Amino acid sequence: IINDSIVLVSTVDEYGHNRGLRPAIVDAVCDRLRPVMLTTLTTVLGLAPLLYEGSAEAEFLKPTVITLCYGLGFGVFMVLLVVPALLAAGQDLSHSLRAGRRALLAGRRGGPAFAASAALALALTGWFALTLGAQMVSGQMAFIPVTLPETGAAGLAFAVFALGAGVLTVIAYVIAALLRLTAGRHAAR
Repeated sequence: IINDSIVLVSTVDEYGHNRGLRPAIVDAVCDRLRPVMLTTLTTVLGLAPLLYEGSAEAEFLKPTVITLCYGLGFGVFMVLLVVPALLAAGQDLSHSLRAGRRALLAGRRGGPAFAASAALALALTGWFALTLGAQMVSGQMAFIPVTLPETGAAGLAFAVFALGAGVLTVIAYVIAALLRLTAGRHAAR
């Protein structure tokens, strides 16, 4: 399983020199599907006779054989689906971090988008502290004086946080759009 993952990642890296990461991931998974499946199937099929053997020695080995077979099956899933997904998610995360770093370095040049993002981050932090944070620390949300029953209190706190976070995000988006429109009108004059 480890070797399959290493070979898959090196194949993605090799293909990535000639094309984008996502096409490289798709092509690498397609190219590595047969070798991964064949190595797994030969191991599982080689161990299969031990599953149906009735002798005392085979009974002793059955838990190990079952564990190996299920582990290899799960490993195929991990190698062919999870590893490529993590590679793509890593690229998305690096793009987001790079964009955030550029926005922070832009400072005043970032304009209304930077100000709205900073205000949204502060507002979301405060909203988290009032809802989920207070629920985790004291067992009740800061703005609800009555202690909620334990069943469903965390779920309610999360729902209130998610709803408020969505509302705050929409408000920040609208404010940033309005600020950008007014900045564009002032620049046109």
